[in-house]
Amino acid sequence: MNTTEAVISQVPFIVRRRVKWGDCDPAGVVYTPVFGEYVISTAELFYEQLLGMSPQHAKQHHGFGTPTRALAFDFRGSMRPDDEFDTEVEVSEVRSRSFVLTLTARTQTGDIVFIATHTPVCIARDERKGIVIPDVFREALLSYQSNHAQVLKAPGSEVSS
Repeated sequence: MNTTEAVISQVPFIVRRRVKWGDCDPAGVVYTPVFGEYVISTAELFYEQLLGMSPQHAKQHHGFGTPTRALAFDFRGSMRPDDEFDTEVEVSEVRSRSFVLTLTARTQTGDIVFIATHTPVCIARDERKGIVIPDVFREALLSYQSNHAQVLKAPGSEVSS
């Protein structure tokens, strides 16, 4: 891996990341707040795939933003510099103004490091007020959700949530 972050699968959407030395405390363990960066970065790469252009340009083009309404973690392990892990994105819910992403991070041996639940809310960028999820984005989220479910149900699928 020549980068610290790379998309390795479209459906399911999976980002592989290598822990940087600067992500860690003096004991060599990833700082807890850094996990938030891992989640937001993965979500932004996911939006880029869904919308077909860089995420901020796409959201500006379609007139919405996606600030975080809620973010929760279930930590199952720790990581150190140079550890690599894969984070899979699942669209758990699509609501009127918000949606829920479940991100599951696994080590290269398949052990779960963390499960995060990320709930963005759609806003009008200029007004900073909640809006209904724009149709183009809602359709992309629902399409991915359906495709992801089909991949998980496929015989021989090795990906699990």
